Amino acid sequence: MKKVFVVVGLGFGDEGKGIATDFLSYKFSNSIVVRFNGGHQAGHCVVNNLGEKHIFSNFGSGTMRGLPTFWSKHCTFAPNFFVEEAFQLNFDFNFFIDINSPITTHYDVLYNRTVELTLDKDKRKGSCGVGFGATIERNKTLPFCFQDILNEDNLKSKLSDIRNFYRNKINIDTSFNFDNFNHDLEDKLFCQNVSKIRSMIRESKITVINNSKEIIDNWDNIIFEGSQGIMIDQNFGTKPFITKSNTTSQNVFDILGKENHFDITILYVTRVYQTRHGNGPFNILHNDFGLINNHDETNVENEFQGKPRANFLNIDELIYAIECDERFSTNCKKSILFTCLDHLQSEEVFFYKNGKLQCEHYSKLPQHLNRNFENVLFSKSNFSENIFT
Repeated sequence: MKKVFVVVGLGFGDEGKGIATDFLSYKFSNSIVVRFNGGHQAGHCVVNNLGEKHIFSNFGSGTMRGLPTFWSKHCTFAPNFFVEEAFQLNFDFNFFIDINSPITTHYDVLYNRTVELTLDKDKRKGSCGVGFGATIERNKTLPFCFQDILNEDNLKSKLSDIRNFYRNKINIDTSFNFDNFNHDLEDKLFCQNVSKIRSMIRESKITVINNSKEIIDNWDNIIFEGSQGIMIDQNFGTKPFITKSNTTSQNVFDILGKENHFDITILYVTRVYQTRHGNGPFNILHNDFGLINNHDETNVENEFQGKPRANFLNIDELIYAIECDERFSTNCKKSILFTCLDHLQSEEVFFYKNGKLQCEHYSKLPQHLNRNFENVLFSKSNFSENIFT
């Protein structure tokens, strides 16, 4: 029976989905990694046993181990960001993409950033500033998908339409003047990157897929890699501080199809403490909370999301997140990975449960989630080979 693994973050993102995906890629080498939600706003960190590090945003986190990526129709595809990352890789890649994946343009990014910069900092929604949400919204009325960039006439026509679409929106919704930006130059750069993508298709580095069944049928194992976390899911997060994406396993079952006969395991991921980057509800920092060995974080302070926040783990929110996912994954096996144990000063973990602060050895954490996990995994380093039970 074909094995399927689904990596899902239980928090607000930044849980360790990169190391989780790399771990599964290490254990099941004859696999393909499928990105099933979000897009290029992900930042999944992988460090190999030589200490080489890469942040995967436009590729699956199994790429460093030679696993191919399938970019599903549920993910936005950003040519500018993809080409930049592709040329940063010092290893080969094999990339499959659904022909219906929505395209993020420089106009989507511009609108996203001008809207956020217009708002007071305390009223911003936690956006990454790379145009993901803007792409999803614009695509509802003015679709622009991967198939459109394969034809030069379609490409130019769509870019012209999108420019006109955002002209009034930016002038009305933001404090910026649309005509003050050099759109001709940005169009030229975008088209140059599209040309590079077409070259990658000719070189068979990129393969265009018309039906996800082509992917599902041709690999022994499938590793679905989620992005963001359930606490900012578009249906289950606290609005407006959400991502416009299904961060649960929901999309996975759309890709697999209703008549699937797979051995499916959901691998939930959480740090042993809680983090959030961007505005939105978060527990007030406890005076006794502190971290060590966290100087090499992927997420750092930026103009749009501000400083990352951290606090003691919240068991109630973990249970809520799992319950949200179980609406779609009832009959699947469940495992859980606790990451970043090396960031704590001892093996005793403080956590909130029923609103009260408690403390126990990290190995006791799963008991508080009231689930029978098939596997409970822990990580004390950036290296997936060091993950233990």
